[in-house]
Amino acid sequence: MDLTQASTANMEYMIEAIKTKLRMASGAAMQGSSFPLEKYEDLHDLYEMVMGKEHLSISEVEAVASELGNLRK
Repeated sequence: MDLTQASTANMEYMIEAIKTKLRMASGAAMQGSSFPLEKYEDLHDLYEMVMGKEHLSISEVEAVASELGNLRK
């Protein structure tokens, strides 16, 4: 998958991957369609950071969840 191209499908993929990695219980409420395409680069950066870490601390998970909330429409 080429995540360098901003698209709704890529945003959906990254959101699902982040939710899976974070094991987010409330992840069902977070859909890729809730994020504007203008925020693609920010979401991609967040995705790269999350996927690049083997483990995330509780505070990191909270920070990622907060940032996802900030990026939503």
